[in-house]
Amino acid sequence: MKPHPPGRGTGFRLRFALCVPRIAPPPRPRSQSGIALVIVMISIFVLTILAGGFAYSMKVETKLARNANSETELEWLGRSGIEKAKWILSEQLKISQEPYDGLDQVWAGGQGGLGTSNSPLAQVQMNLEVPNGHADITIVDLERKANINTATEAILQQALMVMGANAGEMTPVVNSILDWIDPDDNVRIQGAETEAYQNYIPNHPYSSKNGPIDDLSELLLIKGVTPELYYGLAATNYQQRGFQPQGGRFGRAVVDLPGMAVGLTNLFTPLSDGKININTASAEVLQVIPLVTPEAAQGIVSARSGMADGSGLSGPYLNIAQVRRVPEVTLPMQGTIQQFCDVRSRTFEVHIKATANGYTRDFVGVLGRNNQRDIQILSFYWTN
Repeated sequence: MKPHPPGRGTGFRLRFALCVPRIAPPPRPRSQSGIALVIVMISIFVLTILAGGFAYSMKVETKLARNANSETELEWLGRSGIEKAKWILSEQLKISQEPYDGLDQVWAGGQGGLGTSNSPLAQVQMNLEVPNGHADITIVDLERKANINTATEAILQQALMVMGANAGEMTPVVNSILDWIDPDDNVRIQGAETEAYQNYIPNHPYSSKNGPIDDLSELLLIKGVTPELYYGLAATNYQQRGFQPQGGRFGRAVVDLPGMAVGLTNLFTPLSDGKININTASAEVLQVIPLVTPEAAQGIVSARSGMADGSGLSGPYLNIAQVRRVPEVTLPMQGTIQQFCDVRSRTFEVHIKATANGYTRDFVGVLGRNNQRDIQILSFYWTN
């Protein structure tokens, strides 16, 4: 028997395999394809949400980091503004031709007095410029108002008269303020001490302070001091809300008050050297001085306007005695003005609006000026 030629069996099998038809797999149902597509879409959506959340989180983190860096720059801008204010107030004392503090001087935003042109204050600007920002500086003396902690009964009564308060409310308000400040618990006539405040605000009893007022808003805690008395109805920072008689916090009706041009916040400050600067005080503040009439107060304000000529006959008052040049000021008035007033300020509130990298922050500092070399920072804080 002859053997097969090499490769013959292999070729036969290959040809046989090619002749056998292939069986295709059964088609996938359409429902399974749709489910797979939905799963893929959901996966893409979830991944998109996660990626978006991650991107937003990174954006927030980046902004917070940038803001943190800006906060440091803003604070240093604020502190730098305080230091510049200290320098300005120190230089002001060096000008011998200006032995007063007035609204015409550089620190108050004026052009300066007689000696300013020959001093370093001649070209000074009330701002700071840095590569990434700037700061605007405003200085206000606190002696332009009366000190609430040293105010006498006569001054408080005069202030309420200036405000146009109801005569029947004067005694309770005045004596309650004095009771709040004095160190004892003896109740003045129609005043209030700790016992009265135990039910002043339901469920929030408190005691009379029996000490100096640190913040003027404490007045709102005192018996009889309403927001209308505090702000004044005509003040822009108080919105009148219809004055119908209503029960007071002491169970009696609140008396309707007439419109007031000023409130306690416009007349008083808790921090000053105790004397009113007649070169910076408003006519309303000058009227809280006993015996000073509205005509005399307005005359004092009008007579100090303009530039000082060195004679003391025009411009800011170089000393208290020069108030006699005002025709409306009588001899008795001169005595009370001498007692309660001065031409210098020693306490200043500095407002600084700092901007860095698009961020803004407002700072407030209070300075106590004892002399050229001794100007102390009494407080420093930011308001927003």
